[in-house]
Amino acid sequence: MSTSTAAVQQVSFTGVGGVTLRADEWRPRTEQGGSTILLLHGGGQTRHSWKKTGERLAGAGAHVVSLDTRGHGDSDWSPDGRYSLELFTGDVVEVVRQMGRPVTLVGASMGGLSGIGAAATLGPDVVEALVLVDVVPRFDQQGSARIRDFMTGNVDGFDTLHDAADAISAYLPHRDKTFNPEGLKRNLRQGDDGRWYWHWDPAFVRSKPGDDRFVRAEHLEEQLASLAAPILLIRGKLSDVVPADAVEGFRAVVPAAEVVELADAAHTAAADDNDAFTQVVLDFIGAHR
Repeated sequence: MSTSTAAVQQVSFTGVGGVTLRADEWRPRTEQGGSTILLLHGGGQTRHSWKKTGERLAGAGAHVVSLDTRGHGDSDWSPDGRYSLELFTGDVVEVVRQMGRPVTLVGASMGGLSGIGAAATLGPDVVEALVLVDVVPRFDQQGSARIRDFMTGNVDGFDTLHDAADAISAYLPHRDKTFNPEGLKRNLRQGDDGRWYWHWDPAFVRSKPGDDRFVRAEHLEEQLASLAAPILLIRGKLSDVVPADAVEGFRAVVPAAEVVELADAAHTAAADDNDAFTQVVLDFIGAHR
């Protein structure tokens, strides 16, 4: 891993099969007793989804790394076009090992699922705590399908950044509609044809999981139940991916886990209410150090 005393810089890790994984790293001015936190974004997002959270966590004294998942952002695409939860989990395990210190994993959606597997693989001496952001093993399939429809519906790109902003607004109607071209450029890249494309490999959304989702859910639940580290579920109250009954199922598997709802947030909980989200994470980590 690259190292520096700078407040924030881009660093690199090596994932499964030798793929290069890029990340942003925030180092606090002093690291005396602070936590180390690895932020894992959701499918179709990039590490920039965590920018405000990373800055605030580092400002509170944490050492923070926000990772671009393979096929996303500035990380390498899978050379064979294959994407699976097993690969994402393996990458997280490799990154944590290269960080060389105990971490708290904070994972949104897909990042949360890979965090479960990584925590189970590495154990509580390495993964000190796990924060799941609007994801449980048995999430709502219709809500998940709405996300995939949005991603596949725009895989051929946009003529302008305004078109991309309109698509996002239609997908997230609960958010205030604001046009921030610089913010959009962190999640879109301009092709040689002048069109704007999401900053991830189209093969990611075109690939099939290749396993039975019920078997996968049972395996994730077994991994969750085996964890000795503290677990926090942060749910957006407006989420259509983790409805109330899914939370009850989660509680049955890990009754000791903490659950916090953000009233004004949907599936994109961290971005919908960043201040409240970050404070919940800080409170949780502080209570378990």
